[in-house]
Amino acid sequence: MNNISSGLSAEITLTVTDSETAAKFGSGLVPVFATPALVGIMEGAAVKALEGQLAEGQTTVGTRIEVHHLAATPVGMIVRARAELTAVDGRKLTFQIEAWDEVEKIGEAFHERFIIDQEKFMTKTKGKMSQTSQI
Repeated sequence: MNNISSGLSAEITLTVTDSETAAKFGSGLVPVFATPALVGIMEGAAVKALEGQLAEGQTTVGTRIEVHHLAATPVGMIVRARAELTAVDGRKLTFQIEAWDEVEKIGEAFHERFIIDQEKFMTKTKGKMSQTSQI
């Protein structure tokens, strides 16, 4: 089993482009850093914090995120997200995440991820295709 303990952390950065704007995501009409993009960079920081910590064949999946998007960020500005693992409960991992642009804190989140066996997970997920129905 894993020997993952709280305190692991990581940061990632990105420069906001038109591809990360609310207008592009369809989550708003303004050309500023989108909330879905903020969620993505936050989850990415959590994933990075776990690099080298999981057994072979394991990965994690996000199951819950509570985000507060605190401030708008324009295209061209750098965004940084930092995730810290705050609790481990069996396969459930809990993170506190904060994000900043070059001027101010722009977001904070509570995030849960679960450790999974990647092959078993994908087999089960692909099995859903045989259960599809016409809507």
